[in-house]
Amino acid sequence: MGRTIRTFEATIPNQQQVRDDLDQLGWAASKLWNVGRYYTQEQWDETGEIPDDGELKAELKSHERYTDLHSQSSQRVLEELAEAFNGWFGKRRNGDDRARPPGYRKHGDAHPRSTVSFKAAGFKQDAQFNRVRLSKGRNLKEHRSDFILCEYQTRPDVDLTEWDIQQVRAVYKRDEWRLQFVCRTTIDPEPPGDEVAGVDLGICNFAAVSFGGESVLYPGGALKEDEYYFAKKRAETDDSASHEAKRLDRKRIARRTHFLHTLSKAIVDECVERGVGTLVVGDLGGIREDDENGEPRNWGDHGNLDLHGWAFDRFTSILDYKAEAEGIEVDLVSERDTSKSCSACGHTNDNQRIERGLYVCDECDTVANADVNGAENIRQKVLPNLACDGGGDLLPVVNDGASHGTAPLVWDIYWLTTRRHDEPMAGPHRRYSYPRQGTRRYLDRDTTAVREGVSNILVLGVPILCI
Repeated sequence: MGRTIRTFEATIPNQQQVRDDLDQLGWAASKLWNVGRYYTQEQWDETGEIPDDGELKAELKSHERYTDLHSQSSQRVLEELAEAFNGWFGKRRNGDDRARPPGYRKHGDAHPRSTVSFKAAGFKQDAQFNRVRLSKGRNLKEHRSDFILCEYQTRPDVDLTEWDIQQVRAVYKRDEWRLQFVCRTTIDPEPPGDEVAGVDLGICNFAAVSFGGESVLYPGGALKEDEYYFAKKRAETDDSASHEAKRLDRKRIARRTHFLHTLSKAIVDECVERGVGTLVVGDLGGIREDDENGEPRNWGDHGNLDLHGWAFDRFTSILDYKAEAEGIEVDLVSERDTSKSCSACGHTNDNQRIERGLYVCDECDTVANADVNGAENIRQKVLPNLACDGGGDLLPVVNDGASHGTAPLVWDIYWLTTRRHDEPMAGPHRRYSYPRQGTRRYLDRDTTAVREGVSNILVLGVPILCI
């Protein structure tokens, strides 16, 4: 039995009645953010260290701006500030010299309306009349029982009475206030089956999923294009803190979020259809650090930019909760040597990946897509006998008439974009497999069909399907 968390957004029908009060809270949150920002800068200049949220709360608890909001709302503002500084410091530590620390929330004498979060003690829901009561801070109350009573309207398919509301956020977007309900519920879904799938995360192919006999590739070209495009457009702005720069940042983040959600949903749906009960994902936690000295690893200008926009940890968390809702268990395993080892015989050699997308084993002559081979090795992390017994149901590899093991040689390609569509297209559009002429003859041939199979599909990642 597990728990799942969802966020539902609702409009506020009585916007005119509550707008002024919500504006006051939004401005108060921005002012508290600025106070915390100033204190953090002082500590950084004096000690070279960033105070955590506990220190911020202890130091600013008696500040006038702290009591403009409910105590839990003020705590959340300072937690977000600490998280933002830690994120900036992590990027700088990983070699991103362009990363800038979180700024002040102020434009001249005006303050933007920041998001205000209300935890359990700061709100009370009236489910019968679709209303929620939000608490003010002591400084903004006109009398002891002063509060903001907001009506809310969710989508017709959302029933908040079925969920345990953990938090309510007042968010200012598109010139109006909206409410976001962060909800939790207990679920106990039956797993779709007993099969195991492996996921190898990358940049050219964002994800390769091996199901044993077949595999699915999800190219990441759309995500890379977005990162380059928005980085270029942002560099053309006069000020990185300008409205245009912030608009570009919001759009880039929204498109990346859409891509990650669409991709994770596609993978989970594929697993459900194939009866997968366990999804094994390669853990890339140390990808940005050198194995020998722990220092930030330099992947080159383009590589660092790709890695910066990769967001594999966020994708893994999204995939985890979507899989959990379907009863699929997600396991993180080390990716060590999965790109060097043959998924058919287990032989390991650093030179077996002869092209960007082509893996050839010099021991058993197995030919496979490199990412698919890695995904199958990850799958075998929880099925250790596969490499010894021939891989179960994997397709046989034919090498000049002799069979030397097995490998997942058939794969489907789904091409995802970062643009939103009303209805995703069904897929896959096309299925590819390596020629069966044998490894050596395959590598020596230079026919158009074979070279397109290697260069276009495996190396360049030609778009096959738009979702």
